[in-house]
Amino acid sequence: MAASPTLSLAQALIARPSVTPCDAGCQDLLLERLQPLGFRGERLRFGEVDNLWARRGEQGPLFVFAGHTDVVPPGPLEQWRFDPFTPTVHEGRLYGRGAADMKGSLAAMVTACERFLAAHPRPRGSIAFLLTSDEEGPAVDGTRKVVETLQGRGERIDWCLVGEPSSREHLGDVIKNGRRGSLGGRLVVRGVQGHVAYPHLARNPIHLFAPALAELCARQWDSGNAHFPPTTFQVSNLHAGTGADNVIPPALEAWFNFRYSTQTSAPRLQAAVEECLQRHGLDYDLEWKLSGEPFLTPPGELVDTVRAAVQEVTGRPCTLSTDGGTSDGRFIAPTGAQVVELGPVNATIHKIDEHVSVADLDTLSMLYERILIKLLT
Repeated sequence: MAASPTLSLAQALIARPSVTPCDAGCQDLLLERLQPLGFRGERLRFGEVDNLWARRGEQGPLFVFAGHTDVVPPGPLEQWRFDPFTPTVHEGRLYGRGAADMKGSLAAMVTACERFLAAHPRPRGSIAFLLTSDEEGPAVDGTRKVVETLQGRGERIDWCLVGEPSSREHLGDVIKNGRRGSLGGRLVVRGVQGHVAYPHLARNPIHLFAPALAELCARQWDSGNAHFPPTTFQVSNLHAGTGADNVIPPALEAWFNFRYSTQTSAPRLQAAVEECLQRHGLDYDLEWKLSGEPFLTPPGELVDTVRAAVQEVTGRPCTLSTDGGTSDGRFIAPTGAQVVELGPVNATIHKIDEHVSVADLDTLSMLYERILIKLLT
């Protein structure tokens, strides 16, 4: 059986090894499909990052498909069932790096537009694509910079659909209408190196930090709210020691992260951590990195439309969620745009043998088309 247009485009994208920040020609391929539909492509390169802004129409409202062409590294190639950059269909699933995150979504967006514009050549408002090759990386020269460019010239996004893999068990069972904030810390606790047999002549930074760490781990930062789970604190890296078992180390380094709700803020979390460290009398340096503030698109025009489209196309209801990691929606929502995320099942993203259901790709394209019909006709 011949591959559907969505499957064929997804395969062509996967075959391009676009490991962050490399785009490997993915945006060129997508623009080749969009230009015949009337989209005007604008390439916005910042640093090593390729970005594409492609818009059709001048009038509002403006609906934007947002996504990324970059993928995470494949990991050990010998552990893959099929080569990660040789898209392979096996038993109804498309295997390859980016199949679910998120080249399948990009393909579905394009084919949805092709069918929609063939049937509705003069829609109400405009459609645009915001694509970056820097979502899986530092996310500094990607969507963030494109949004700043758009704001600088007064282009306003009304609705944005991000194609991140949001579904859990079945396509469309979960849509993301917000994300938690992400605040990272890099802490160095200084001690005094010495012999373990003479601890009174040294200061062990591990022992000094342990009570503070226990307090931070046990603390309930907030209770969350109707839209967000409680704020979490997690240590991701902890390093100390000289490599010898009889030496008290001179310093300890800890990396940690908050995923936080709208019940708190980055400055409040920073102040609470530093108060704890100071109260325990630690000699320390602490660097903070704010990756994104929490955002929420409450039920309304976009959320209600997407939920209705899911029900109509799949025959099943969907739930709203704000869990998971960050997405580029964190750069778009602060402009005032309504933002949702809807994409494939996320069970295999970033894993060996990443794959997506072939049937789901076509259904996802139908979902995207139905959303366009409901909003722009």
